[in-house]
Amino acid sequence: MTKTLTDYMMSGEVIEKDSPVYKEIHEVTAETLPMVEDLNMVKRDKEAVRTLIGQIIGKELDETTEIILPFRTDFGRHIKLGKEVFINTDVMLTDLGGITLEDKVLIGPRANLITVNHPSNPKQRRGLILKPILIKRNAWIGAGATVLPGVTIGENAIVAAGSIVSKDVPDNTIVAGVPAKVIKEVE
Repeated sequence: MTKTLTDYMMSGEVIEKDSPVYKEIHEVTAETLPMVEDLNMVKRDKEAVRTLIGQIIGKELDETTEIILPFRTDFGRHIKLGKEVFINTDVMLTDLGGITLEDKVLIGPRANLITVNHPSNPKQRRGLILKPILIKRNAWIGAGATVLPGVTIGENAIVAAGSIVSKDVPDNTIVAGVPAKVIKEVE
């Protein structure tokens, strides 16, 4: 039986460079990247922005969600956005492994959410390992922060600017640093 992209997302297995799924990923990326280019050339036309983002992610954008351009993604179809989400300028969502932003999530400028990794074995290094990112309700990702594959950011949690998050963040906590560590509870 041939594995699908969803199978790889669920299992965390390596997608080898010569697999049909690897080719499928590159075909979707080849469709998405020109749409992202078009999106980032739109000038002050909120409806055009909403329409293009809807095409990129494959579903209509909730009217309460706001994305400030430029916006970057490589795949697009595995992004799920809740209500009242705010994504600031120049954010990168590498979403092949799946990115979910629940309601009222804030993402600061130049943040990176990365769901793709590569095997450490040099012979497999061109392969892909996918792990989803979940940002729970009312969480805030600070400017320039990076969230790595497989991480869940808890409800009401804050990731300080410039942090690199490689482990789950508990609800109602503030994390900072490289690697990010809990520094205190949310008041």
